[in-house]
Amino acid sequence: MTRLALVFILLAAGTASAQDTPRVVEAGPLRLGLTDAVQRALVVSAQLRELEQQRVAAGADVDGARAERWPTAGVAAGYTRRSDINEFLIPQPPGQPALGFLNLPDNWGLSARATLPIYAGGRISGQIDAAVEGERATGLDLDARRRAVILETEDAYWKLVTARESERVLREGLSAFQAHLKDARNRERFGLAARNEVLAVEVKHERAELRRLRAENGAEVAEANLVRLLQLPPDVVIEPTEKLESPPPTHEDLEELARQALEARPEREGLLARLRAAEASVRVAQSMSRPQVGLTAGYLYANPNRNFVPPDESWRSSWDVGVEVSMRVFDGGRTSASVARAQANVAALSQRLDDLERHIRLEVTSAQLELRAALVAIRVADGAVAAAEESQRVSADRYREGVIPSSELLDAETAFLEAGLERTQALADARLAAAHLDRAVGR
Repeated sequence: MTRLALVFILLAAGTASAQDTPRVVEAGPLRLGLTDAVQRALVVSAQLRELEQQRVAAGADVDGARAERWPTAGVAAGYTRRSDINEFLIPQPPGQPALGFLNLPDNWGLSARATLPIYAGGRISGQIDAAVEGERATGLDLDARRRAVILETEDAYWKLVTARESERVLREGLSAFQAHLKDARNRERFGLAARNEVLAVEVKHERAELRRLRAENGAEVAEANLVRLLQLPPDVVIEPTEKLESPPPTHEDLEELARQALEARPEREGLLARLRAAEASVRVAQSMSRPQVGLTAGYLYANPNRNFVPPDESWRSSWDVGVEVSMRVFDGGRTSASVARAQANVAALSQRLDDLERHIRLEVTSAQLELRAALVAIRVADGAVAAAEESQRVSADRYREGVIPSSELLDAETAFLEAGLERTQALADARLAAAHLDRAVGR
């Protein structure tokens, strides 16, 4: 087991609260690869855990909708005290019990009743379809958010790498300015250089130091953002192991990429699921104007059991089975309003789906063009770095020979520094553009 895996295992239990976050004693910087960072972000993301619970809730909705197909049954027990009444008896022939109204103030009863829906006008099937599609949409939302977390983590990771690389380039440029400044001061001491040459180098040196400080601050901010995404202890120092290199060129056809994106993007699939759920909701609303048929059955064990005439003070049982048919004849327009609302929701989701498909195509187009431009920018930056490096070398030799003034060497050093920073930014732009293209295509 690697040291990084041990760190992540120890930190996995600390996502609930800051007080529960275990402290990890670090012997040095935490070496972190992009894959490890992405896996850690997926584990600790609170948004993903929230969507996971929403998917569990959506699954419970499906179970509840399917349960409508099954009978419902209930039992009850009770006691009722009635007021005393005057008994009324009807004489009967000898040997026959008297008929009439007896004074039975104490009433005890145990009952059970079950109801089974036989026909609900499409209400139950519509509810099941809507719940199933809702669960699927929630799962697709989770997938979409997972991909967003991956992109956000990759963006933060490469920004940290870029900031660290920019800081390195500026440190190297600063060392060149420092050597130039030292030489200029020595030349001034021996009367070989004017004061303005020294001042010019000092200004460039101070500006380079300021830029290095800003790059250092940017690296700290980028590191803090990555620490936040990975929910690491705030005192952890991250050392990225990935190098800022050019991604492979892309030669994929734009239309093919757009087709892949429309098939693979979970946002589109989730919206389609919600559209199907809305169509099922229309059927549910329409079912309210249709007949409802159900089978009922009941059992009663009571003292007295008033299903027997005349009732007497004894425990007796009785049962009943029946079919109930009901239909709403007039509801003041409630059903038609519910249907209209559900249909309008379907139309709105259809418009949103059309807009999303156009937006996905735009995302793919933009990401592919940005990646192509970034790859060209890397080639241009490589050439600029090579030219600036050679110009600096030649200028340094000519300056030592006294052929050119200090200002020309200073310009060459500045150009080399700027070329290095431009190359660093071009590499970072290409990496981020590749990540955005993968996200846009749904890979």
